[in-house]
Amino acid sequence: MKVTAIGTGYVGLVTGACLAEMGNHVVCLDVNPEKIRILNEGGIPIHEPGLDAVVKRNVEAGRLQFTTDVDAAVQHGTLLFIGVGTPPDEDGSADLQYVVAAARSIGARMKEFKVIVDKSTVPVGTADKVRAAIKEELDKRGVNIGYAVVSNPEFLKEGAAVEDFMKPDRIVVGSDDEQATLLMRALYAPFTRNQDRMLVMDVRSAEFTKYAANAMLATRISFMNELALLAERLGADIELVRRGIGSDPRIGYQFLFPGAGYGGSCFPKDVKALVKSAADAGMTLKVLTAVEEANEHQKRVLVQKVTSRFGENLAGRKFALWGLAFKPNTDDMREAPSLVIIDELIKRGATVVAYDPVAMTEAKRIVGDKAGITFVTRGEEVLPGADALLIVTEWKEFRTPDFDGIKAALKQPVVFDGRNLYDPKLMKTLGFEYSGIGR
Repeated sequence: MKVTAIGTGYVGLVTGACLAEMGNHVVCLDVNPEKIRILNEGGIPIHEPGLDAVVKRNVEAGRLQFTTDVDAAVQHGTLLFIGVGTPPDEDGSADLQYVVAAARSIGARMKEFKVIVDKSTVPVGTADKVRAAIKEELDKRGVNIGYAVVSNPEFLKEGAAVEDFMKPDRIVVGSDDEQATLLMRALYAPFTRNQDRMLVMDVRSAEFTKYAANAMLATRISFMNELALLAERLGADIELVRRGIGSDPRIGYQFLFPGAGYGGSCFPKDVKALVKSAADAGMTLKVLTAVEEANEHQKRVLVQKVTSRFGENLAGRKFALWGLAFKPNTDDMREAPSLVIIDELIKRGATVVAYDPVAMTEAKRIVGDKAGITFVTRGEEVLPGADALLIVTEWKEFRTPDFDGIKAALKQPVVFDGRNLYDPKLMKTLGFEYSGIGR
């Protein structure tokens, strides 16, 4: 099948590459010439494990192409996936200007029946706006061409996006057009051979499903973070509590790990957007409002632990920090807890030396020349002379470090573990002053 993916970020690039892997002819379009240059030269503009191999294989096979030519891209695809960004607006709502602009570009150029697929995470009612934008462009041209707008939200985890796409646990399709539904079934048939995982529903329900899923996951995280803080006060171990409640099949173990707060491109933005959608509909989502508040508080918990130990005035103090990305296996720094932690420490007069296995370049781009922060290229380089080590992202290389080396390099053997990587009893035996989350 002929597919066009509009946008070469996490959603568009992964979608395009994985659909090409199944034998489709895919053209990926982006208005950013730098991204397309990188892709055409064999590079990948994002860090996503396994994606480079899929892209390389399908480019060499002639099934995957990258372009800034809007005309050619629109004419190519029978199915056109819109995978552009929907950043939060000032009021918390999703900014749909890029989605609508993509729709207008399609309407201004299409010459035959097209299925326009909303792949970006968008609020309920976006398909109506896309449909209206295309119709307006067709009317301007004085032509009557058939088209369908479908909602096909992504459920990809950054760091495991390729695997999630190739082995989906569900494929949600919102469609009210029979021909479009048949084309979507044909497109996804190779991914559902063992079991039909496609859920076809009305468009608005499909749009809502994506927000509801992310809101539920964010709620679990904030809930566990609050329980962890309570566990500390009551003398309980949240890790044992997690195992106890996770063993209940109605609850399960996933997304029950307390930590330094959630970040990334999805949960913060989508919770805000759903709260805003509710407000527009005359409702207050009390639970999700609390979820967001709890998460903002959680991002500062490690700093509170630091000030409890060293005092509010951190002038002259140096802190080592492991982990900058909002989660492991990605270089995504959007809404990362590390940014809040670094800012709060520096505001109190401290200096920070930070390391991350893959997010250094992105972190430097975001933080810039901010005074008080230094980035190093190896994990052990953050340690010498630091008053304490803070662990913010649970990268595998941090799980079994050289504890003797850490102890020798730090000014004092103090560790604030924002991801509960280590056993408190072991750390005490090794001579560390150790503080986790809820332990």
